[in-house]
Amino acid sequence: MIIDTIYLLPLARIAIDTDLLEAIAKGRASLKFEEIAINSISIFELQAKAARLSVPAEFVIKAVEVITSSFRIIPFHRSDIIELSYQLKTIIPDYLDCVIIATAVAEKEDLVTEDSLILAQADRLEKEYGIRVMSYREIVRQ
Repeated sequence: MIIDTIYLLPLARIAIDTDLLEAIAKGRASLKFEEIAINSISIFELQAKAARLSVPAEFVIKAVEVITSSFRIIPFHRSDIIELSYQLKTIIPDYLDCVIIATAVAEKEDLVTEDSLILAQADRLEKEYGIRVMSYREIVRQ
């Protein structure tokens, strides 16, 4: 399962309502830590969001250490991911989101996200690219 960047934010002490990693740790999700993969662009995106929110660097450094030691990381610069991300630009306007979706497509993995634009295209992405796109609420038992 490819997870979107939003679910990594709590590792840098950025609070979100949909803390997927906490739900997994508490056994409330139909997903296990060892099944999670991310695109390396998510590490950059986490750093950028944390910097914009003035999160102390030491929190971000610790988050990056946890991410790199805990999850499978797929490079954003793989040629298949670049090609797919360019195709996806016709569906999703945010290029970083295209890279994350392209990672799911290239790896033949489902994607979990809270991004409303991606979720709105879930049926199309499944039909055209063979990936399921889900949200926190579809994975976590309330």
